[in-house]
Amino acid sequence: MRTSSVILALLITVSLFANGNINDARTTTLFNFNWKFEAGEVRNAQKPDFNDTEWRKLDLPHDFQFDQPWDKAGGGARGYKVMGKGWYRKSFKADSTWKGKQVLLDFEGIMLTGDVWLNGEKIGGTDYGYLGFEVDITKRLNYDKENVIAVSASTGQKGDSRWYTGGGLFRDVHLVVKNNISVARHGVFISTPKVSEKNADINVQVEVTGFSGSDRELEIAAVIYDPTGKKVAETKSLAPKKSKKQNDEVLLPIIGVIQPQLWSCESPALYLAEITLTLDGKIIDKVSEKFGIRTIEFSKEFGFKLNGKKVFLKGIANHHDLGAVGAATYETAIARQMDKLKEFGFNHIRTSHNPYSESFMRIADEKGILIVDELYDKWSNKDYWAGTKPWTDSWYKHVPEWIKRDRNHPSVIMWSFGNELQMREDLCGLPTSDWGVTTYKILDVLAKRYDPTRKTTVAMHPSRAGAIGKNNADFNVKIFPPELATVTEIASFNYRWMDYQEYLKHAPDMIIYQSEATTNELLAPFYGMDRNKMIGLAYWGAIAYWGESNGWPKKGWNYSFFDHALEPNPQAYLIKSAFTETPLVYIGVVDKESEKIEWNEQTTGTANVSSHWNREEGKHFNVYTYTNAEEVELLVNGKSIGVQKNSTDVTNSNMILWKSVPYSAGKITAIARTGGTEVARHQLETTGKAVALRIETENANWKADGMDLQYLKVYAADSKGRKVPTATGEVSFEVSGRAKLIAVDNGDHMSDELSSGTKRQLHKGFAMAILRAGINSGEVKIKVSVKGLKSVEQKLQLK
Repeated sequence: MRTSSVILALLITVSLFANGNINDARTTTLFNFNWKFEAGEVRNAQKPDFNDTEWRKLDLPHDFQFDQPWDKAGGGARGYKVMGKGWYRKSFKADSTWKGKQVLLDFEGIMLTGDVWLNGEKIGGTDYGYLGFEVDITKRLNYDKENVIAVSASTGQKGDSRWYTGGGLFRDVHLVVKNNISVARHGVFISTPKVSEKNADINVQVEVTGFSGSDRELEIAAVIYDPTGKKVAETKSLAPKKSKKQNDEVLLPIIGVIQPQLWSCESPALYLAEITLTLDGKIIDKVSEKFGIRTIEFSKEFGFKLNGKKVFLKGIANHHDLGAVGAATYETAIARQMDKLKEFGFNHIRTSHNPYSESFMRIADEKGILIVDELYDKWSNKDYWAGTKPWTDSWYKHVPEWIKRDRNHPSVIMWSFGNELQMREDLCGLPTSDWGVTTYKILDVLAKRYDPTRKTTVAMHPSRAGAIGKNNADFNVKIFPPELATVTEIASFNYRWMDYQEYLKHAPDMIIYQSEATTNELLAPFYGMDRNKMIGLAYWGAIAYWGESNGWPKKGWNYSFFDHALEPNPQAYLIKSAFTETPLVYIGVVDKESEKIEWNEQTTGTANVSSHWNREEGKHFNVYTYTNAEEVELLVNGKSIGVQKNSTDVTNSNMILWKSVPYSAGKITAIARTGGTEVARHQLETTGKAVALRIETENANWKADGMDLQYLKVYAADSKGRKVPTATGEVSFEVSGRAKLIAVDNGDHMSDELSSGTKRQLHKGFAMAILRAGINSGEVKIKVSVKGLKSVEQKLQLK
């Protein structure tokens, strides 16, 4: 199947290049398929005649570090995975139609850092793997024999990151063939400076490369299509002749769009700009960019407005991994994460503490998620720095690549340059002895050179002037905002929501955003803010992630509202009760005492709560009901335990504690009422023992594109089909047909099992398989079995 797929892909590529209408423009080909991989340091692996026949065959994206065994020696910060290197190789033939054109390899990133060779010659690499780069291979191609790309990737040293990074070619790779005179890399900039319901002005700027010194006539045109595909506007201009600049940024005449469809969280309408370069009457390049028509405003009076309407950010701040696939950037994994967040009322993600993938931003545009786009953790040349070159030698290259890459995304509302700098001077950038103020101002100037439409910030913690931390004696006396927060356009604070009003007494012009909030404080950080005048908040680690573990065998951070498989914990419904207006009540039963730890000068932890009624007879349990209604009545087997009012206290709002509720097999029911009328109801029921398995699939439109994923969720069930969350046993997955099994999961952060393989223990009666589509449509067969339970089989179709 793999051989026929490769032949088909090559035939398609050749036919595209042979088409006269496309031959003089550009083609961009996904270069993710048919790579080979070998872990470790391999001598001479860059040489074209190196024997790689025994290497593992795989397709990108790929996180080689996640395939490694869990190892206590790897350290909790990096997710108990040892540091290491890996090599990738790929052979390909150059098409004769490429001659006379510019041929580029575009790597979206190499984790943590890496280098690239073509035919034995080093041609490029990255010193900061979260950002992409391209290499020109035009003059290095062989047209009479195969070409060999070799890539070395390194996870770096333990201290290079504070969290799990992954390793390898974890994002997409593309092959780009275009003319020398063309639109430059990330060369289109679209902004909407004036927007109303009746009309929108659109600015299109196009950066042209390869035209320096020419006196020929180069026309630059932009055609705008609305979300239905209808052409609604166009504009054009000429490139300057005999320019002495290597690249020219040409601002086209402003475009007017009548009755624009505005981009918003509820209705993320996307327009398309098609950019064409025509030289002496012949089309030589064509690119397209999606964008949204919207306005963003920030003020100390109202916080944040989108399209003139107040919006409060209700978000998360997480690291970039995606559960059982590690750091490998699969679009399906990203989309299901955003869908789950929106289901629970979230509208915002902060990309802590590095740029996420291009596909992440594109999907955020499509889903209506507001993004605070972050570039770095610390501004350090040593500690916590993920680059191979000193930060002070690199930042001026990173900022343009980052800003230009993401500036057309309507989802991006703010740029963040860094995180938690003001604890040591050497983490604050240039040695100016002002806690990073000068460095920030320089970064801000450079950012606005490429995007003057958005404000900038830096997330601050410890939140005190003079780097006074929680362990300082006068921490609760000198409640002054850190120096840097008083000069950033947006004042971002990690935690300490209870101090914001005091900060404003000393710096009243600050526009405040809570860039991290603790999950263990539940709704207090949300209700404790002035939501009329502040921007919003992002809950730290709301989804469990790998790394930053506080101790073996826990593989990462799990003081979260969702586990790493995206199964919601009961507290997620508490958040939903505040983040949505839909009447809600949800029952959570306390399993054991709450966990609390001191982490980064902040108390965090979680309440150990689950949502099932399979308990031990004769025992009593504390029970929470999470609700946005006025009151809740709790019943056990129809007998009322009582009625309690919802609290208006900031620290206890929307959660009602029922102490020492006697367990009796049957049903526990919560009835929520407002104004005396029932508005919501939730019930847990004691199940029978598990006798069978249930399968639920997520992707109803599974595409045969070689990249799309299917998430297959498996639950133990009793004779009535009810889920049995206490069931245990090892699940075996068998997959055949037009897809392959790439990972298994169960959401358990304590497990020593690997995600690779075909078996996984049930955890809370649950397990999951992740299948990757092939490039041919057809049938996929799945069989799932657990010893002692009735197995289940299912057939799926790849379209």
